[in-house]
Amino acid sequence: MLLADCEQVARIRVRGWQTAYRGLVPQSYLDAMDTAEETGRRRALFARAPEGTVNLVAEDGDGRVVGWAVHGPYREGELRTADAELYALYVDPGRAGAGVGRALLGEAVRRCGEAGHTRMLLWVLRGNTRARRFYERSGFGPDGTEESFEVEGVAVPEVRYARHLIG
Repeated sequence: MLLADCEQVARIRVRGWQTAYRGLVPQSYLDAMDTAEETGRRRALFARAPEGTVNLVAEDGDGRVVGWAVHGPYREGELRTADAELYALYVDPGRAGAGVGRALLGEAVRRCGEAGHTRMLLWVLRGNTRARRFYERSGFGPDGTEESFEVEGVAVPEVRYARHLIG
């Protein structure tokens, strides 16, 4: 990923939230999501990404970004651990089911394994059954850890998934 990709990544992330999280987070929050604001956030995060953070994009034949994934060391509060974490994976909703997410996830898993991580973790909304099935087909499974975050006063439960990387 390049800094110049941030606007396309922001568009994919906003559309991804608005599509995948409908009925799981307050609709007013989803409706208020703004691509321009998200672009600024993506640029700032990209420019000051902690060591070990890797942003990946998938492009179509015309060079348009159609998917984005970011991974790095697992975050345990402010601490980084020896495990890897998939921080985000979003695909343009119009490309869902076309293998873009599978390719991005596969590359992230490969890179984390090559970097010596023995396990990769990720968080998925408990009610996001489509994403949960996707991760389960890719060798991830819930490890029993759950947390919630708050959106406009509503608790949104997440489930942590894990996958062993190195034999």
